[in-house]
Amino acid sequence: MTATLSNARIIITRPIPDDPVALLTKAGFTNVLCNPNDRALTRAELLDAVAGAHAVIATPADTEINSEFFDTAGEQLVIVSNYAVGVDNCDLEEATRRHVLIGHTPHAVTEPTADIAWLLLLAAAKRATEGMDLVRSGNWTGVAPQQLLGQRVINKTLFIIGAGRIGYATARRSLGWKMQVLYHARSKHEDFESPPINAERVSLEEGLRRADFVSIHTPLTAETQHLINAQRLALMKPTAILINTARGAVVDEAALVDALRTNQIAAAGLDVFENEPKLHPGLAQLPNVFVLPHLGSATVEDRQWMMQIAVDNTIAALTGKVPPHLFPLPDIAHT
Repeated sequence: MTATLSNARIIITRPIPDDPVALLTKAGFTNVLCNPNDRALTRAELLDAVAGAHAVIATPADTEINSEFFDTAGEQLVIVSNYAVGVDNCDLEEATRRHVLIGHTPHAVTEPTADIAWLLLLAAAKRATEGMDLVRSGNWTGVAPQQLLGQRVINKTLFIIGAGRIGYATARRSLGWKMQVLYHARSKHEDFESPPINAERVSLEEGLRRADFVSIHTPLTAETQHLINAQRLALMKPTAILINTARGAVVDEAALVDALRTNQIAAAGLDVFENEPKLHPGLAQLPNVFVLPHLGSATVEDRQWMMQIAVDNTIAALTGKVPPHLFPLPDIAHT
């Protein structure tokens, strides 16, 4: 069902960089409402806001975009344009049944997230958390021969779990460190296996056993939730380092805390967490973990680009065109 420019109600659930309201207004939409407060709406506030909407520009903090959400919005809802590359906050099958489009923002997050993966990798390898804490404590007495010895990165083995755009960009950055690259994916990826990366496709278990650094780039689905659990952490080398810039729940955070606490693995670098913004008890206090507050795409340029994509998806859907960045919905029968 396509809305007209004169009556389309567009809801933006949280302020996002630049001025999406101005862009939508310029495109002819005058009924645009944006949550003025820079915080996630409560469930009750979210449902109240989306009632009667033709389009919703949502963020990952808007969890459970599900049957209740769609019922409250109404049958006139055309699109949920997610301000993120992942759409694990959306019930895709329910959206398909109701003919609601789901937009997302790929490409814009690729390079900055790969940068963050390498920031985490290097920081964890070089024991940056412990070093920063030491300097800030005022107790540092100067350089010492055995002080905070980390691990080399050059000529080591990097295992990429998930061979999409971000996984490839992360692997590409390994060339400067002359690393051997392994990858795990459901199908063969020629871009990984061709020069200059020359990666080897392996099973998840083999990659975990062989890797010095494991970097996660898989979406969160029912199949990938707790993909990295206690049993798989036990496969890793005691010198190995785990990096996660994908979704927190891909890793069993309780099992990871145990593995880090007992030095079953050497360290971890995390930009995402299982129950954001909460961390599993004890995780933040561990010296061998380097943590960031979900900064993957957090550059001025890339967050503005994400906004433009989210707006473009919305305008296209409401004017009867195919949005440029639709998330592929499940192939199920419509009801």
